[in-house]
Amino acid sequence: MEAAILEEQPTTGIVKVNGRDYMPDARGNLVPVEAIKPADKLEDETVRKIIGYARDLSAQVGRFKQHTFDDLGDFEALLAQEYGAAKGGAKGNKTFMSFDGLMKVQVQVQDYIDFGPQLQIAKGLVDECLNEWSADSRPEIRAIVTRAFNTDKAGQINRAEIFMLLRLDIEDDRWRRAMDAIRDAMRVVGSKTYVRCYERHSIEENWQAVTIDLAKA
Repeated sequence: MEAAILEEQPTTGIVKVNGRDYMPDARGNLVPVEAIKPADKLEDETVRKIIGYARDLSAQVGRFKQHTFDDLGDFEALLAQEYGAAKGGAKGNKTFMSFDGLMKVQVQVQDYIDFGPQLQIAKGLVDECLNEWSADSRPEIRAIVTRAFNTDKAGQINRAEIFMLLRLDIEDDRWRRAMDAIRDAMRVVGSKTYVRCYERHSIEENWQAVTIDLAKA
């Protein structure tokens, strides 16, 4: 029996076996192209066409990002050479502006924060405060606490609401100790650098973001 000769054509999804065209289905079975419904073939072709463009665009955005960091890095190196100091703070947040004030590039570093076991201690102290306060007092604080610790879902917390708790000015000693415990529980587990571009037609106008995000284009 003659061995089967396979030839893959990834851009079309077609696999040739002994000169005949097949397409693998989602279960890995090879289906003769002539047995596939025209609508299914058209859908496959449409998806592959879009993904092809998406891959090219993704690669272009990746090259743009790398070139942007390289260009800004070269500029900062010149600044360091001329003035003996780098632009921006230690965390890397900085803004670069065109001479006419109509274009700017912002570099922002966002930390990813997680919470350690001290958070449970904080919750216990907060619960003590809430239990002693009358049911009708400080309802807005109760609402924030409920959202912050997300008591309906075990192990999940709302970081934005946690930070809201830290901004509340409450004199209760246990509350203050709870807030100290929250601060001690915070730990940076990673960070990501973002580049955002803005422009405007005149100094009096508001900044408009140069959109690169597909969802916002």
